[in-house]
Amino acid sequence: MHANSAASSPVVSPIPADGLAGLQQNWKSDLAAGVLVSLIALPLCLGIAMASGFPAFGGLITAIVGGLIVGPLCGSRLSIKGPAAGLIAIAMASVEALGNGDAAVGYKCTLAVLVVAAACQMVFAIFKLGRFGDFFPASVVHGMLAAIGVIIFSKQVHPLLGVKPLAKEPIPLLMEIPHSLSTMNPQVALIGLTSVLIVILAPKLLGRVTKFLPAPLLAVLAGVCFSLAFGFTTPHTYTFNSGEYAIEPRHLVTLPSNFLEGITFPDFSQLFTATSLQFIIMFSLIGSIESLLTVKAVDTIDPFKRKSNMNRDLLALGFGNFVTALLGGLPMISEVVRSFANTSYGAKTRWANFFHGACLLVYAVVLADAIHRVPVAALAGILCVTGYRLAAPKHFAECKHIGMEQLIVFVSTILGTLLTDLLVGVIIGVFVQFACCIVMGAPLRTAFTRMPRVSPDTSGSLTVKMPTTCSFTNVIGFKSILGDLKAKSISLDFSATNFVDHTFMREVLTFKNEASTTGVAFNTPGLDRLTPVSEHHEAARRLQQKSAGTHQPVHS
Repeated sequence: MHANSAASSPVVSPIPADGLAGLQQNWKSDLAAGVLVSLIALPLCLGIAMASGFPAFGGLITAIVGGLIVGPLCGSRLSIKGPAAGLIAIAMASVEALGNGDAAVGYKCTLAVLVVAAACQMVFAIFKLGRFGDFFPASVVHGMLAAIGVIIFSKQVHPLLGVKPLAKEPIPLLMEIPHSLSTMNPQVALIGLTSVLIVILAPKLLGRVTKFLPAPLLAVLAGVCFSLAFGFTTPHTYTFNSGEYAIEPRHLVTLPSNFLEGITFPDFSQLFTATSLQFIIMFSLIGSIESLLTVKAVDTIDPFKRKSNMNRDLLALGFGNFVTALLGGLPMISEVVRSFANTSYGAKTRWANFFHGACLLVYAVVLADAIHRVPVAALAGILCVTGYRLAAPKHFAECKHIGMEQLIVFVSTILGTLLTDLLVGVIIGVFVQFACCIVMGAPLRTAFTRMPRVSPDTSGSLTVKMPTTCSFTNVIGFKSILGDLKAKSISLDFSATNFVDHTFMREVLTFKNEASTTGVAFNTPGLDRLTPVSEHHEAARRLQQKSAGTHQPVHS
């Protein structure tokens, strides 16, 4: 998705220094970027925390630790670490499952789960398992994000309307929307809907102004104005259209009176239960995958074409999550929207992330009283837009454009997640993608063919004989061959290949774009023998049946 932007971005030199030298060299640009990103992060940290079943202060703790501690240590120069919408569904489910109806107990037990999950992430990094994030098919990852979007929307649309729903699961919550519309609290709903409109329309109407006053911040400021006008700081009832409605403390964000009071320690009493084990696996795997994918995406828009150290980034992330969980914060990942904003604001080094965390610390200490006046409905409106964008109809159309099999994988992952949970949904998506590869002509015996180990010849040219099946199952091997090579020319020989799936095709095109920016000659002889399943340039390709008898034996 980001390969084109990588190809079109000019290479800027010299490359910024790392460490303290980078701070001295680029502190002005990094400080400016960090301040602007913190304005985006503030409302999102509060909203994501509350949507996850955590105290709002927990979101600030995560971003502060992600900036001040993880920022200087991580392997990515431009990514921003903090709470993200992608983990809301898991956090919320963990709080509900471990609390058995008591949100406070569920929150503390979830913190214990996060401590162990963070330790797992550090183990992944020590054993250099960061690259295994590449195993998951592209449409499975997109389906997972779309399912998260549906879950976020289903949970947040009710507080946006000022209604406490009866249902707990996503599909019943969606079915309860008509009831919430008919019983909504008018003043609360006005704030929530205004927030939605501001987030959608402000970038279109205000243009560059939203670069310095981000739409989520404008939505929060508008919500504060409404809450003051409606007297939300004092519980009361009011009458509207012959109906009586209550304004309660739950309609406003709650923060501790001082920073230290907001620190909460984990409860390890349920750590060795099957439920805790399930969430340890989900937090460690899904959090790692989402974070690594974001780092990969941010690398494609780095104007200096720097490559992140994935295992170092995962190790720093795990350490940050360990600290955060001990203090009462949410799980953190590399967050895509804030990371892309950081790059667009002119950040040069890791210090932009540090400054972003420092600004949030100042906000948490100095602006606690002002933050307490933020209506929950304003944050819910921001998250509803986020959820919709993750699961928007255009994503379904894009998958269908790539190939009908990708739409099947995408929808299967969404349904599997909504009907079970994120981990099971991802597993279902992987199996459906594997089945689609087999049905489309990938022989089962070649599905896990290893990539050949090769080296450039004396002239600096590299030729790789590609196997019969090139799919998501051997992407890791493919990237391990080409990832660190310094060849003058690279030739991927597909003359013996019968099938290339969408995920593998994306990686081939990514390498092609990277080669074009570095002056490496790149060609793919034999690939034109295969027929794309659609007109999309990343579509899966297969050998037509009439030619199947002429293919060459498997290269391993």
